[in-house]
Amino acid sequence: MNISSNSGTFEGSQFNDDVLEFLGIQYATAQRFAEPVDIVDYAEVVNATSFGPQSPQVPGFMEEILITKDLPTSEECLNLNIWVPNGATASLPVLFWIHGGAYTNGTAATGWYHGANLVQLGQVILVSINYRLGPFGFIGDNNLGTLDQISALRWVNRNISSFGGDPKNVTIFGESAGGSSVVALTASPLTRGLISKAWAMSPSLLQLRTKVEAENAKQKFLGAARCASIEELKLLTTQQMIDATAQMFVDVENYICTFTPTCGGSALPEDVYGASADSQIPLVVGTNRDENRLWSALKPPETVVDEQVAQEYFEIALGDQASQAWVTYTNRREQCSPIQLVAAMQTDQHFRAPAWQLCETRNKTAVATWMYWFTWPTPIFDGALGCCHGLDLPFMFNNLDKPNAELFTGDDPIRHTISKHFTSELLQFAKTGSVSWPTFDSVDRATLRIDAETEVVNDPEPEIRKLWSPNS
Repeated sequence: MNISSNSGTFEGSQFNDDVLEFLGIQYATAQRFAEPVDIVDYAEVVNATSFGPQSPQVPGFMEEILITKDLPTSEECLNLNIWVPNGATASLPVLFWIHGGAYTNGTAATGWYHGANLVQLGQVILVSINYRLGPFGFIGDNNLGTLDQISALRWVNRNISSFGGDPKNVTIFGESAGGSSVVALTASPLTRGLISKAWAMSPSLLQLRTKVEAENAKQKFLGAARCASIEELKLLTTQQMIDATAQMFVDVENYICTFTPTCGGSALPEDVYGASADSQIPLVVGTNRDENRLWSALKPPETVVDEQVAQEYFEIALGDQASQAWVTYTNRREQCSPIQLVAAMQTDQHFRAPAWQLCETRNKTAVATWMYWFTWPTPIFDGALGCCHGLDLPFMFNNLDKPNAELFTGDDPIRHTISKHFTSELLQFAKTGSVSWPTFDSVDRATLRIDAETEVVNDPEPEIRKLWSPNS
């Protein structure tokens, strides 16, 4: 199955009777530590029948779950994938997916991100991308991975109409690092005219670092790599770069800011929240109830064994409010162990509180913003994971049938009802620019709670919110 655009001809394949797929299309080239160079013309027919390589990376335990750690890697990883309804000729809405993985792991080739089910359900076009990760994508304040994402958006703008998509109706969405990428892209002056709407799932907004944090991380990486400069890093092999990255994760104090976008660095303003508000791009933001349970259950800190130690974590995070916070969380998270209470607090510290701040900032300029809260807990491991980070992914893509999804979600039939509702909101947003629940404001703080029973809740858990935002 071939499709031709102004750039060239792309040979894809028929995934099933209803969906065509075009995989591994290279959208740009890039030398190490250099900005991407858009590919605007292809001299030969592009074979788009298999996924392209992922960025070199140190696999994490999620890569074990998602069966991606053994996929091919290459520094030439700037490729994208497209799923198209068979016979599409109209200007269909375009969904543009940015994978997560803390800016250090992940690939668009993950089975949970396969686009066929979502495309078949919603009559949309789905694009997913790979971008440079770790030191290859985020060294110092050079936001190369962000520039890669923008390059892919330019490719879509030039070519997607030939696949049946509307280049003026592109909704970017992503989860975790992909979610914070979404927010960053709404703030970038380089994306004007390339995106119309945005949806951020569990955005890791605290990973949007300062220039000081970027410089500190760069110096630590140079030390781990035993290099004196970026020029010396260019001479290392890919494996030597990965070995230094692995060493970085052992020694670095602030893991979440090792390799991440820098506010005020290339492509991004210093005030990302304010620029996102000024962009007037409609945005949906959501978090999961128990994000940090993923790490506390699968990789528990050995020191959190009793209430005394757990309360020390509260003191570090909340200072003088720690005692009040401990009472609040123990009342709100009944039957939680000390380590689960720490996970609850850190979920709000790392995910909910920054999301509230972003929505409050956007509300000041009256730009359309919606908030949701995914709360359905997975029953696996006797409920130890709760509604953890990443649990919502197979629900959003209507991919509950994909490999290892049941190992993460269980097999309760209610999953399909939740997925249908969740996915329908995304598809409605892509098509109309709106969703079924009210926009967020600083008074009602309307939030869609997604669970076995879905409902709109005004200001859920205000006593917890006020711990993190006492003046709101």
